[in-house]
Order: sequence, then C-alpha cells, then structure tokens
Amino acid sequence: MSRYFGTDGFRGEANMELTADHAFKIGRFLGAYFTEDDHVGKILIGKDTRRSSYMFEYALAAGITASGADGYLLHVTTTPSVSYVARTEDFDCGIMISASHNPFQDNGIKLISGTGEKIRGELIEELEDYLDGKKGELPFATGVNIGKTVDHVVGRNRYIGHLISIVSHSFKDMRIGLDVANGSSWEMAKSIFNALGAKTYVIDNEPNGFNINQNCGSTHISTLKELVLDKKLDVGFAFDGDADRCIAVDELGNVVNGDKILYILAKYMQEKGELSGNAIAATLMSNMGLAKSLAKHGIEVSVTDVGDRFVYERMLEKGYQLGGEKTGHIILSKYAMTGDGILTALKLAEVMLDKKKTLAELAEDFTEYPQVQKNLRVHDKQAVMEDTEVLAKRDEIEKLLGEEGRVVLRKSGTEPAVRIMIEAKDVETCNYHVECLAKAIGDRGFIDEGRAASADGMF
Repeated sequence: MSRYFGTDGFRGEANMELTADHAFKIGRFLGAYFTEDDHVGKILIGKDTRRSSYMFEYALAAGITASGADGYLLHVTTTPSVSYVARTEDFDCGIMISASHNPFQDNGIKLISGTGEKIRGELIEELEDYLDGKKGELPFATGVNIGKTVDHVVGRNRYIGHLISIVSHSFKDMRIGLDVANGSSWEMAKSIFNALGAKTYVIDNEPNGFNINQNCGSTHISTLKELVLDKKLDVGFAFDGDADRCIAVDELGNVVNGDKILYILAKYMQEKGELSGNAIAATLMSNMGLAKSLAKHGIEVSVTDVGDRFVYERMLEKGYQLGGEKTGHIILSKYAMTGDGILTALKLAEVMLDKKKTLAELAEDFTEYPQVQKNLRVHDKQAVMEDTEVLAKRDEIEKLLGEEGRVVLRKSGTEPAVRIMIEAKDVETCNYHVECLAKAIGDRGFIDEGRAASADGMF
C-alpha cells in the first residue's frame, strides 16, 4: 500500500498533510531520478488555481533544479494538458498540482509519465522511501550543473490547438453553457468552444485562490442547470478543479452524469465501428443501468476498482477505446491517456451535431436505477474498513437487498473519507440503508465532525 500516493496522487490539506517541504523533496527526487551523466532531466509542471498551488509550484521547481534537472512551467492548466504535453514533447515526466474536486484548502501532487500515463509502481515506492528518509540525502547540483526553470506556456497552447483540431464539426449556432469551477479551465474552455464557433455562456470563471469548486463545477451542478434553463441553451458542461471530469446538463435541465455519457459515446462509437471488442471499462460505482442498457446493444461493461487509473489499466489490457467513471472521468484512448473534461464535452457536442439529436434524446433510452451515495469524513478510513460491527451492518444490508440492489462501502483514494453507495429499486430504500450504515460508522466513533467530505447525494 502506498504511504503517500493514493489513487490520484499525494493529496491532503495544504501545509498539514501535504507540505511545501514534501513538494521540495519530491522535486529533489524526481530531478535526481531523471538526470544522468549525459541527460539533463526535463520535468513539466502544471497547476490549478488554488492559493497553495503557487507555493507548491515554486517548491517543486526549486527541488528539481537543485538536483540538476530543468523544470518547465505550464502555469495554470488542466491535468489532461500536462499528460498531452508530457507525451508529445519528450518530457521525462509531468507533475500536476491539484486536488481535483476537493475544496481549496486541500491540494495534491499528481505524477504523470513521459507517455502521458499516471506513474505507479517502483518509482513511487522509491520516492516514498526517500520521503521517509530511507534513502539518505541526495547530492545537490553545483556550478553549471544547477538546473533551470523555463516558461512553457506554449505547451498549453499546443494542447488547445490539439483539442480544436480533432473536432470535425463547426459548433456554429450551438448555445453552450460552461461551468469552469473557478479552476484550471477558467480561460481555456471558453477559448476552445468559441474557436469552434459556439456561443458560450460561462459561469464560475473568476478564480481568487479560494473559490475553486465552491458550490460550482461538476460536483455542484444546480447553478449550471439554472443557466441552461434560463438562457434556453442547447447543452451545459461542468468541469472540476483540474478539468479531468465533465458532467453535462441537457436542454431540459436533466443531469447527464458519467454513466450516461459513457452510454451515449459507446453507442455512437459502435455505430462508427470504433468500439473495439464492443466493450467499455467502468468502475463498480457505475449504475447497474449502464450495463443493462448497453447490453441491449450488444455492448459489454468490464468492471474495475474505483479510480480512473484502474479504468485506464483495464482499457490498456483489453484494447478498449472507451472507459470512465460515473463522476465524469471519461477516457477516450484514441486521443488521451487520462480523463479529459473538455475533450469529453467536445465529443458529446459532436455526437449531438452528427446525430442531429438533443442530448436528452441521445440519453432517453438509458434506464437508471436509484442510487444514493454518502461521503463521510473519518479519522481513520482503514480502521472503518476493518471494523467488524461496521462490516456486519454492511453484510446485513447486502443480504436484505438481494438481487434488487447492492451496497458498496469503500475508502476514498483522495480524501480521509469513506464512501457509502446503495443501489435499490426505489430512492426511499436507498436513503434508509445509507443512513443505517452511516449510523453504524458514527456509533463506532469514526466520523470527523470538524469537516465534511465532498459532495454526496442521489446519482
């Protein structure tokens, strides 16, 4: 088990669980790891709009250059842009500073390989050993061997050009709402959709360092729903803090989550002969309705553990072209190695134009089972998962639901939290069992009353 890096990087409250010293040491390790006798390490850094992201950017850059490597700064940008630039411009690795959908006080460091994939395995183990002081001190570069920092905003611009180039339709006359979550895509998303001819209506695009994801973006969809209905828009798209997620709103104000997006894209790609194996990858948190609805079209769903990293690994293993999560991480492997919210939005808009259908029409035959999720901030998420009384309550609920539903209790890979998900034939049953399991966890004294976990509710 990783000591610092979870399913989506090293994450925690800024200068509490994740400190500037951690960032400096990560930079030191990576700079030394990728610098050899005749090769100067070349490391890319991007960040979101959190106040602490600037601190971590400078700390990482200081560590990288102190070890003799060069740090290339994309400045405020999206996670998928770091992946794209890393794999297309011969970087040794990329770093994204972001806590994704978490509140501003949290932050994270995501490591991306030179092939654009999330780094895992031996390198992470060695890095964690270094952070724990098990590898001793690294030598500092001196003299002409000290690294440099390079402004590399041109890389971000190339990524924008890449996204524009893969769209085969003009978006002229399309009226599109964008909720950019006061985050990484606050300027980028509008410029891309405008370049393609759309009339855009943008909200939550005034980042101040503290308002990222604050009642906005892909985890707080109500404001975008209001915008779509008020302005009579064709569609709305909401992204999270680092824009690797997309949740849509159709012209009627209905939420089109990641499962419905997967359904729409899978059917479309099958029609175009682009869905290899007539299968997609999705996590165990996806609605039962996704598999049942796609089965009617001869499309299989391969189920993975929670996390877009696991989805991508399954896609790589099976050669799938499409995979994702209900939360809006959608991976289109023809174009990207990670979830990409803006890319997902572009492809959905393209399907609407190509099929000459509204988003509501494209999703109308998707059958969704009621599903309720509750996220609980806890003192020790591993202890929750090992508590016999909590597990007994989970098993009791699972037995009661039988084949009419299911229960998932899992620890978050990105927060000190556990997540409860109940799926059943009606919302009342879901809510009842969610609260029963939450009470069992609370009765055992695990819940951290000081802070709430990220958004929960019906999905």
